[in-house]
Amino acid sequence: MSIKVKFYGTRGSIPVCNPEFQTYGGNTTCILLSSPDSDAIGIFDAGTGIRDLGKDLVNAPGALPKDIFLTFSHFHWDHIQGFPFFAPAYIPQQSITLLAMGEKRATTNLKEIFENQMQEAFFPVKLNEMGANFHFTFFQSGSAILGKAHLKAIPHQHPGGAYSYRVDQGNKSVVICTDIEHGPSIDQNIVEFARNADLLIHDAQFTQEELRTKSGWGHSSYEQAIEVARQAGVKQLVMTHHDPDHDDQFLKKIEVQCQKLFPNCLLAKEKMEIEI
Repeated sequence: MSIKVKFYGTRGSIPVCNPEFQTYGGNTTCILLSSPDSDAIGIFDAGTGIRDLGKDLVNAPGALPKDIFLTFSHFHWDHIQGFPFFAPAYIPQQSITLLAMGEKRATTNLKEIFENQMQEAFFPVKLNEMGANFHFTFFQSGSAILGKAHLKAIPHQHPGGAYSYRVDQGNKSVVICTDIEHGPSIDQNIVEFARNADLLIHDAQFTQEELRTKSGWGHSSYEQAIEVARQAGVKQLVMTHHDPDHDDQFLKKIEVQCQKLFPNCLLAKEKMEIEI
């Protein structure tokens, strides 16, 4: 049993579209998880990258996935701003479950979040006019079985709060840990959460030098992401949530430096696919 991961949004904070940002991508966070033996898909976060994801789903041969599970690390603007442009949300009877997990979440009314985002003052189509069958689900326990996948979540440090997710399916595992600030030392709860994962997707918005002046911003350095991967014994590391000021030339240099420290690592690129 395999899990396919595809990156549709790799940028943090705000989308960028200049020519020098095309290799690694300019859309904000959105990650697709799918499996060839499942008629459901999982989407993590709905940044601007979800627009292209939706187009790919609608234009693909065959029927749309029976169930679409859209899961959120948190609800800052760059992680929800693409949702009104997600094409399957306008298809009558398409089942879409918007979900979040975690007992310490400040906000549990998911429907209200998206209703507010789509008020007339902000967007011409209201949530209840989109067409799909929406299900708003909150798992306070931080653990749930969705089809053949076991989904778990734990909180980590970020302004307003955010959550890391782990997907275990068969003998494969993926951990998504974005918008995390470790602080002076690596969060050992995250290390244990990612223990022996096949793939760790980890926030790496800043260099170590940049991080010194951005305490409280809620993000990690490349070195911290690598240290989590090392301590947790993960097989592969992908770093994402690229800073909007880091262009392709900068990120290419960083990627080479990171691979010297942890050979099986990459910086996320839009439309990059990994199968585990």
